[in-house]
Amino acid sequence: MTTDITAPRRAGRREWAGLAVLGLPTLLLSIDNSVLFLALPQLSAHLGPSPNQELWIMDSYGFLIAGLLVTMGGLGDRIGRRRLLLIGAAAFGAASVVAAYSVSAEMLIAARVLLGIAAATLMPTSLGLITMMFPAGKQRGLAIGVFISCFMGGAALGPVVGGVLLEAFWWGSVFLIGVPVMLLLLVAGPLVLPAHRGSGSGGLDLPSVALSLAAVLPVVYGLKELAGDGPSWRALLAVIVGVTAGVAFVRRQRGLADPLLDLRLFGNRAFSIALGILLCGMIMQGGVYLVVGQYLQLVEGLSPLEAGLWLVTPAVAIVAGSLLAPVLARRFSPSAVIGTGMVISAAGWLVLATAGSGTGLTLLVVGLVVGFLGCSPIGALGTELVVGSAPPERAGSASSVSETSGELGIALGIATLGSLLGIVYRGQVAGALPAGLPSEAVEAAEGTLAGAVTAARELPPGQAADVLDVARTAFTSGLGAVAVAAAVLSACLAVLAVTMLRGLRQA
Repeated sequence: MTTDITAPRRAGRREWAGLAVLGLPTLLLSIDNSVLFLALPQLSAHLGPSPNQELWIMDSYGFLIAGLLVTMGGLGDRIGRRRLLLIGAAAFGAASVVAAYSVSAEMLIAARVLLGIAAATLMPTSLGLITMMFPAGKQRGLAIGVFISCFMGGAALGPVVGGVLLEAFWWGSVFLIGVPVMLLLLVAGPLVLPAHRGSGSGGLDLPSVALSLAAVLPVVYGLKELAGDGPSWRALLAVIVGVTAGVAFVRRQRGLADPLLDLRLFGNRAFSIALGILLCGMIMQGGVYLVVGQYLQLVEGLSPLEAGLWLVTPAVAIVAGSLLAPVLARRFSPSAVIGTGMVISAAGWLVLATAGSGTGLTLLVVGLVVGFLGCSPIGALGTELVVGSAPPERAGSASSVSETSGELGIALGIATLGSLLGIVYRGQVAGALPAGLPSEAVEAAEGTLAGAVTAARELPPGQAADVLDVARTAFTSGLGAVAVAAAVLSACLAVLAVTMLRGLRQA
C-alpha cells in the first residue's frame, strides 16, 4: 500500500505565503498554552483567585481545546475551513483583550474558556488548509514539518516570552501578544488562503458534540488528577466516565449518515498506525518535559525563566528535526526515518538517565537535545501520514483526530511517567529522612519534592539541608527511571514503525 498520487499540483508562492500566515497563529497558540506559568504569581496577587480558581485559570484553555478539536474539525469540513479559521481568529483576538484586562478571577476564567474554544477552531482548520494548499506529498510533508515545528517551538518559547514580557509589563501583556497576530491573519488570510466551501452536507449532530466532550474532557481531567495527586476515586471515576462516553460516541457515529467523525478513517493502516505512534510519541515528550521542568527548578534551583532558557536548545532540536524529517523521507521511507529517529531518541534518553545532581546541566541538555531530535520525525511524518491518508473532504476531521491524540498523549505522559516518578521518589524518601522531624514535614517531604522544599523553609538550617538532600537525590533517581522508560518506549516505537509502516512512502 502506498500514498503515491499521480502528478499532483505543486504549490507556488501564494501557498507558501499562506503557510507563513498559518504558522504565526500556530506558534502563538502553543505559546499561549505555556506562557501563563510565569504570569500566575502576578495575576494571583492582583485578582486574588482561590486555589480552585487558579486551577481553572491554568487548565480551562487546554481542556476546551482538547474537548472541541473533533467538533471543530467536523464543523470546518462542513462550513468551510477558511471561514471557520477567520471566525476563530476574530474570537481569539477579542478574548485575548478580555483576558488581558480582566478585573476578577471569574472574568479571566471566562476569557480563558473563550480562548480555548477559539483555539480549537484554529488548529484543525489550519492543518486541513495545509493539506489543500500542498497536495503534492513531498511539499505537504515539508509544510507539515514547518507547522509542527511552529507548534513545538512555541511550547518551549512560552516561558521565555512570558519572562521577557513580565520583566517590562504587567501580567496582562502575555495575552495581548495574540492581538496583532490575529489581526494579521484576518487581513492576510483572505488573500493567501484558499477558499473552502465545505461539504455543506448536514448540520452538526449535537448529541455527538456532547458525547465527544463527555469523552475527552473527563479523561484529560482524570489523567491530570492522577499525575498531580496520585490514584484517587475521583480521578479514576473521571476516566471511566470518559471512556464510557467514548464508547457511546463511537456507536453513535456508526449509525449516522453524516457522522461528526468518520470512523472509516481508522480502516486505513497508515492512518491508524501513524496515529498510534503519534500518541505514544506525545506520551514520551509530555512526561519528559514535566520531569525535566521540575528538576531544573526544584533540584538545580533555577527560576522559571532560567529553566525556560535551558530548554531552548532542545526546542531548537525539535524544530530542526521536524524540518529535516520530510527532506530525508524523500530519499528514505517514512518508516525508516521514524524508526531511525526512535533509535537516536532512545540513546538520548539513556544519556539523560545518567544526568543528575552534581554532574552539571550539560549532560542533561545533551540528552534532551538528542532525545527530542530523534522524536521530531514522529510529529512531522506521523501527522503527514495521518492527514495525507484521509480524503480531502475529511481533512479537517483527520487533523482534529491527530491533534486530539497529541493532547491525550501529553496528558497520558504526564500521568504515567509522572506516576513512575512519584513511585520512585516516595520509595527512596520513605525511611531516609532525618530523625526528629515534625510529622507535617515528614508527610510533605514524602509526598513530592515541591512539598519537601516548602517544608524545609520551616526547619532549622541543618535539618532543612538534610531533607533537601534526601528529596533531591530521590527526585534525581526518579528522573533516571523516567528516562529509562522513555528509552524503552522509543525502542518499541522504532520496531513498530519499521514493521507496520513498511512500504508507505510520501506522494
